[in-house]
Amino acid sequence: MGTTRAWARTEWGPLVAVAGERLRGRGWRAIPLTLTAVCLTAAFQYAQNQPWGYRFVQDIGSVRAEDPLWAALARTPLSLFVPALDLPVWGALAQLLLVFGVAELCLGRWRALAVAYAATLAGTLYARLGVLLGPGSPLGLPASDARVVDTGPSAAVVGLAVYVCWRHRARRTGALVVAAMIAECALKPNLAGKEHLAALAAVLALCALRAVRHRPRVRPCAAG
Repeated sequence: MGTTRAWARTEWGPLVAVAGERLRGRGWRAIPLTLTAVCLTAAFQYAQNQPWGYRFVQDIGSVRAEDPLWAALARTPLSLFVPALDLPVWGALAQLLLVFGVAELCLGRWRALAVAYAATLAGTLYARLGVLLGPGSPLGLPASDARVVDTGPSAAVVGLAVYVCWRHRARRTGALVVAAMIAECALKPNLAGKEHLAALAAVLALCALRAVRHRPRVRPCAAG
């Protein structure tokens, strides 16, 4: 039991300390982005299930690989908050509240939003590439996936979870998320699973870039 507690303290201690301090200091005011995301997702879910709202939500936040690139890029930011019609909305809301909340507390509002958008955009662009490659390629997708509606926060959630774990040294947890996404894609190699891997690749590239930029510089020793 003591070993488990020590492991948990080492793995999650820095992350919990930062998040807890900021949440205690400002309460719910510390996560305005998260609360906005949850409310926006709930509003889109309600609207798209109404006769008057379905077309409106599709027009502003629904992305398909067959769409013109300019339209897909314009809709991608809002597509993050449009829950998939075939999945329970409560899952999306819980993911947003937990992962976006922790990310906003630990990274700051704008950095969390930037990472979430980068992960979502990577998934959106991968879908187009996958359809272009075709089912004969390991990275390819069947042509029918070009018509699949591609929305929801899952790619952003996966990307944020890994980025937060990397920034706060919860490396085993981050590795577990990566392993789970690889297993998901291996067991069910559909559009969603492969987009999650694309989101992970984009976020890991961001982590590597930040690590290189912040690597300590070794000054050469003076001669003589």
